[in-house]
Amino acid sequence: MTDPRDTGLVLNPKYDASGLITAVVTDRRSGEVLMLAHMNAEALAATRATREAHFWSRSRGRLWKKGESSGNVLHVVDLRIDCDQDAVWLIVDADGPACHTGQRSCFFRRIEGDALSPVA
Repeated sequence: MTDPRDTGLVLNPKYDASGLITAVVTDRRSGEVLMLAHMNAEALAATRATREAHFWSRSRGRLWKKGESSGNVLHVVDLRIDCDQDAVWLIVDADGPACHTGQRSCFFRRIEGDALSPVA
């Protein structure tokens, strides 16, 4: 490994061509995956500064704080980055559902053949 990004201790996120990095969010207590989103440098900085999850909304084309309208804030307990610094993992305490549909997790359906079924 010659890339210090892979083994070093300096934060140096590798954003994609759109200036985004993938963000995986899990519940601190259960370990359940709550959502997957994207961050730009501004969202990552806001998350680090406030310890509340901020993301870049590709559909809205703007920075947004999770829970800014719903009140379902994600309080960041731990923030990690993967080995090549192109994905972050937010371990959170959630004030409510993480999914915009009102489901606790965005991953509330299972793929079964060509159909979907609710996860119990």
